[in-house]
Amino acid sequence: MKEEYNNLKSLIEKNQKIKLTNLELNDDNLILSSSKEDLLFNIDFLKRSSDFKFRQLVDILGVDYPQREIRFEIIYLLLSHEKNLRISIKICVSENDLVPSLTDIFPSANWQEREVFDMYGIKFSNHPDLRRILTDYEFEGYPLRKDFPLTGHKEVRYDSELQKVVYEPVKLAQDFRDFDFESPWEGSEYINNEQLKIEKEK
Repeated sequence: MKEEYNNLKSLIEKNQKIKLTNLELNDDNLILSSSKEDLLFNIDFLKRSSDFKFRQLVDILGVDYPQREIRFEIIYLLLSHEKNLRISIKICVSENDLVPSLTDIFPSANWQEREVFDMYGIKFSNHPDLRRILTDYEFEGYPLRKDFPLTGHKEVRYDSELQKVVYEPVKLAQDFRDFDFESPWEGSEYINNEQLKIEKEK
């Protein structure tokens, strides 16, 4: 497969129509970096060109790098069944950027873009139905961002008096405790005796 991916890399580099900012090959993972403005053209070209035939959108992924000035990466995974090859297309976007939707090129992008929006808060322009897909409608924040609190913002419970699900601020059942690993029945002396037995057996 290494040879096939080297050939694909050379073919992309020679092609004058594809607008890329970087192209790298890591093992059998060919990563094409694109600007946000050229994304639709590049993906449409890779899909329709007889040289490439990347006709399946496998997935759309988000990655959060909060330390970077341009915080997010979006990675599009494409598959060519005819060539038996895969390619990743990567763009970098800021928190308030609008990313062009792929739904006109790949209708399956609909739910995948909704998932990226739901998990990271990245918005897609010209998307037919951009709303949450994994979390519920009153969910606060974006759970795959690195600055999202582990406890979340709200907790959900069923209220038997109201006979419905209610949202409340998170209440932790107990404060953080520093455990000393003592046996609750026999104290730390029990652990010491067990360790002495093991050392004697050695």
